[in-house]
Amino acid sequence: MRSKFESSQWHQAIADIIGLDNSKGIAAGLIAAIETVVTHEGTCLIAFHQDARPEVLHHTLEPAGQKHYLERYLAGPYLLDPLYKLALRPSKPGLVRFREERPDRFRASEYYRQYCERTHLLDEMDYLTPISTKTTVVLVVGRRSRMFSKAELSRLELMAPIVQASIRRIWDAWISKKHSSAGNDEVHKRLGECLEKFGEAVLTVRERQISQLLLRGHSSKSIARELKIAPGTVMVHKRNMFSKLGISSQYELFAMLIDDLGRL
Repeated sequence: MRSKFESSQWHQAIADIIGLDNSKGIAAGLIAAIETVVTHEGTCLIAFHQDARPEVLHHTLEPAGQKHYLERYLAGPYLLDPLYKLALRPSKPGLVRFREERPDRFRASEYYRQYCERTHLLDEMDYLTPISTKTTVVLVVGRRSRMFSKAELSRLELMAPIVQASIRRIWDAWISKKHSSAGNDEVHKRLGECLEKFGEAVLTVRERQISQLLLRGHSSKSIARELKIAPGTVMVHKRNMFSKLGISSQYELFAMLIDDLGRL
């Protein structure tokens, strides 16, 4: 049986990538190349910055998904995204399965329900390409109908050098047109300060740390490991935090943060 990498479609897609010199064309060519080897049902190419809001370089989301996920996401909730945190780590993998990097209670978090569940992605592979010490470009390859098989995961891994080289070309073409807003982004700075100071008027430093981990999808046991305290201590802090904020659920905690971000 012939390998999918031996198909004429694969070689034509690679030729198209090589022959193009604009970010939109290279991105479309890259997605087409991946499609010849592994079927997928949604992609997004996004640049994560240390000092600015993320930038979407290319995506294949339908209009409704674009409005719901991208526009709302970029308004501030990206700060809670495990992929955002991973992309900005000094040390990170070149290819990762999202389900292996997310917090243990992520699917039960309000962030997941509001910004991930409606994309209907069942599985997701992410290529991470560092551009500089402050910027990493990530290609999300999603699957809605079924999980990626072992064979598909192997093919995605084999493609990593081509994908990452293409991503660097896309970025170079992107910034050559002066699209990039990376740099001193005051809105990003205010959003980050809002999350960092969330509940500052009534919560202790430890309670604010716990609130941020809860918002990101960590369980009490996971928070205990992160902060090196006992799970019972986490529960006490959580009860006190909810009482001070006048809430009774993580949904209300999330809603309070979104309200604060929306006022910026």
